[in-house]
Amino acid sequence: MSDTPASPKRPRRFIAGAVCPKCSEMDRTVMYSNDDGDEVRECISCGYSQTSTEQAAEVAQADGLATELTTRVTPVNGKALLDEDVKPLKILGLDDPKS
Repeated sequence: MSDTPASPKRPRRFIAGAVCPKCSEMDRTVMYSNDDGDEVRECISCGYSQTSTEQAAEVAQADGLATELTTRVTPVNGKALLDEDVKPLKILGLDDPKS
């Protein structure tokens, strides 16, 4: 027997529907807390693991690179873009009765 007390075992929880970003296996990912207190996700098929800190840094980097695509419904300078040959639709019978 050892003289040092064993640290309590941290429970591993399977994450239903989670897909591993490395091997693309579904329902093979577990979550647990490491000794530093970070949440860790780990694939039991391929061994891929990522801490919540690493994931947050990756998301922040991706957000810096992402830009919104310009479409007809994306406001540009506060005004929606319209096609040149498109005119607004007027619905009959919805006129204000006071006018």
